Amino acid sequence: MYWTPFPTNLSQLLRNIGSISQEQILGIGRTGLVVRQGELAIELSLKWSTSSDEEVKANIESLQHEQSIYTCLGKCDGVVPFLSFSETATTLRVMENGDLRSYLRQNRPPKHLQLSWLRAMARTLAYIHERRVIVADIASRNFLLDSGLSIKFCDFTESIAPPLDTCMEKADFGGCSIRTDIGQLGSFDIFKDIPPKLSRGRWPRREDLPSTQGVWLGLIIDECWTESAINTALDLCQELENAEIENEPDEILRPSSNLLSMIQRTGIPGDDRQYR
Repeated sequence: MYWTPFPTNLSQLLRNIGSISQEQILGIGRTGLVVRQGELAIELSLKWSTSSDEEVKANIESLQHEQSIYTCLGKCDGVVPFLSFSETATTLRVMENGDLRSYLRQNRPPKHLQLSWLRAMARTLAYIHERRVIVADIASRNFLLDSGLSIKFCDFTESIAPPLDTCMEKADFGGCSIRTDIGQLGSFDIFKDIPPKLSRGRWPRREDLPSTQGVWLGLIIDECWTESAINTALDLCQELENAEIENEPDEILRPSSNLLSMIQRTGIPGDDRQYR
């Protein structure tokens, strides 16, 4: 949702930057601005100098929708801790190591850390689904790393909270479901070349995706890419708990933008948006 580097005239473009220095800005996206204040990350609804009143209102509504998702989720170790809400701001705990995409551009984590991240992601996704939430926008830029390199979900502006009596295994909201969440977890940004109106929840043809032969955890990747091969995030948890590190091949997928290959890459293809 967020990108850097920022425009050089950023302070002139933003209406709600006030006394905030550009160095404090952690990220900017379509509807929000995140700034650092000590150990806190403050997410504000975005107000460009050119924004209409209707656009400002829509950005506030997007922020408040995300706040409602945080409320649904409650306190969860695998979600960025939220501390407080106001009508136009959300206060979160700063994650010292930033977003996963940016971290992987600079670091090559060992396989035991990679696997621990994947297991934590799957466990947290299972919890999120149990809380009756569909994430709908799972991407490497939307995971943050704390000072101890624990991984956290963030950015729920696109998320969906069905009624509490919804059967999550059968729920489908405009093509978004727990199965598309699983698909996205196994294949970040696979919808990037599809027109936006078709991208949400649309499964790519298997032949349009890279081969996973000889790739570490390739069978699990394939299952994530195959609709209904893994029915729940708990099933994915079990698959990852049974995964092993020893004697696994070191080959990685070419620039396919899927999660498991990107975790093994030093440089990651894709846009430069970051933080959330």
